[in-house]
Amino acid sequence: MDRTQKEETVAALHSALQDTGLVVVTQQSGMTVAEVTDLRRKMRAAGASFKVTKNRLARIALKGTQFEGLDGLFRGPTAVAYSKDPVAAAKVAADYAKGNDKFKIVGGSLGTQTLDVEGVKALASLPSLDELRGKLLGMINTPATRIAGVLQAPGGQVARVLAAYAEAQTKQDEAA
Repeated sequence: MDRTQKEETVAALHSALQDTGLVVVTQQSGMTVAEVTDLRRKMRAAGASFKVTKNRLARIALKGTQFEGLDGLFRGPTAVAYSKDPVAAAKVAADYAKGNDKFKIVGGSLGTQTLDVEGVKALASLPSLDELRGKLLGMINTPATRIAGVLQAPGGQVARVLAAYAEAQTKQDEAA
């Protein structure tokens, strides 16, 4: 990798970190290309990104961002997972770490708040932003559904009473 490639890599990572809410630092010692590709696919599906980095270049890219506190976590074969959603990258990384002992979470940062391994796992256990939006819409929608049901009930009751009355009249007419 020549100097211009390194500068482009640092600039791209720095730009990506500027628009990110969460960064998870991981170590992936001995993972195959297929495993890394699978992890990237899962990250992409969740709206997150995963990038294997050179430690020195990652440290340079962190400078000037809110994630400068992660500088000390870059030792050994590291990679970063990041997402705008404050839960997505942590959730995928934690799930993948459960099934693959070659992949370990080292730490992370939610904005300026540095997280240890347990902090990232706790963050991963929270519902994602989309799940929270769905729950909120469900809560908002429920009262409207109840109101519609209550408003429809009297009309339905009147219709049933009229139908019963008409049926009773028909029976009286047949009997006479």
